[in-house]
Amino acid sequence: MSNIDRRNFLKMSAGLAAGLTAGDVLAQGKKAGAAPALNLKPEKGAKLRVLRWKRFVAGDEDAFMANTKRFTQKTGVEVRVDNEGWEDVRPKAAVAANVGSGPDLIYGWFDDPHQYPDKLIDLSDVGNYLGAKYGGWFPVAETYGKRAGKWIGIPLGAAGATFVHRISHMQAAGFKEFPKDLKGFLELCKAMKAKNTPAGFALGNAVGDGNSWVHWLVWAHGGKMVDAKNNVVINSPETIKALEYAKELYATFVPGTLSWLDPNNNKAFVDGQVSITNNGISIYYAVKTSTDAKVKEMLSDIGHANYPIGPSGKPTELHLMSQAFAFKYSKFPNAAKAYIAFMMEKEQYEPWQQAAIGYITHPLKAYDSNPIWTVDPKHTPYRDCVRNMTAHSHAGTLGYASAAAMADFILVNMVAEAASGSKTPKEAAERAEKRAQRYYKV
Repeated sequence: MSNIDRRNFLKMSAGLAAGLTAGDVLAQGKKAGAAPALNLKPEKGAKLRVLRWKRFVAGDEDAFMANTKRFTQKTGVEVRVDNEGWEDVRPKAAVAANVGSGPDLIYGWFDDPHQYPDKLIDLSDVGNYLGAKYGGWFPVAETYGKRAGKWIGIPLGAAGATFVHRISHMQAAGFKEFPKDLKGFLELCKAMKAKNTPAGFALGNAVGDGNSWVHWLVWAHGGKMVDAKNNVVINSPETIKALEYAKELYATFVPGTLSWLDPNNNKAFVDGQVSITNNGISIYYAVKTSTDAKVKEMLSDIGHANYPIGPSGKPTELHLMSQAFAFKYSKFPNAAKAYIAFMMEKEQYEPWQQAAIGYITHPLKAYDSNPIWTVDPKHTPYRDCVRNMTAHSHAGTLGYASAAAMADFILVNMVAEAASGSKTPKEAAERAEKRAQRYYKV
């Protein structure tokens, strides 16, 4: 990683030495077939305060900060980055929007910008420029980034999730490869439980892992929170089937998953308590970089599989989307936009992805060719997470209601209640319906 940074630094520094302005540097890459230059000149004396989520892999934050330092070196814009816990970013963003002061820009979650679009800077020049230059945006990225045809957020990418599993334990349970359908997946988990190598998925209010697999579970069976007109339809035969499936699946889990948050399944997997869970590439990263010889032995036995397909015949995945948005109260809107664009340029973005071994899956199609996805075949399943992703508002629209329903963990709680037996599938669906109707008022 340090060699990549140094090469990029020398390349960019040479441009400055040749007499290029900061705006010219940010408009790098104007070649035949490339997008028109993005002409952003940071305000004189500009300083930025950026809020983003704390790392789950060290390489992510290290490279992100190195890129930030390089932005300052190129433009003279001083940047302060505050890293907050995952659960803390969303409420702090909401407070900033409401009081009209705080960070200039935030890397938040999911549909945060759609909760207060009138408070945000129009980022259409940045979004259109990046899309034209880097092969276009995946559809779900446009869904999250745009409102009424304008870009109000610029997707950074998603912390993609797959089913992380011990290959030898799967094979010992009688499976040569990871199942690609719901029936096979349930049979695998039952067989692994019988071999005392159980599964375990977060059923606590986990922002990433809990939401990810629970939405997949409901969607894969054809259930959804709302229809295209935002009418609440969660209490449906399809949802009941999903919850009945969840109850069978839960019987294969290690005890304690009802209280699991995002760090719990990482620890349980590395400790050998579970042999299959849903997670980002952070488990693989942790094992690969561990100094514990016993933990390191696990590396070759870790497999990654994309979520199985349900009756619809197409992926129904949800991943932890993060996007940048900037507030109108910022005194330095051009600097904010220039920073967002700079961090998405190939010279910064690809080395950052590489440093985090693909922890964040890209929203721009051109980054499919990043060598990080093929240098190790175990990285490859994470490459297509954003391509396969559905917005959590499915099949409705993003906004206050979709954000509030997710923040209230309605789907996660519904599945946890039915899976654990504290409520029948019907009772759990009815309760979820009533909770959702508080936000989706027609």
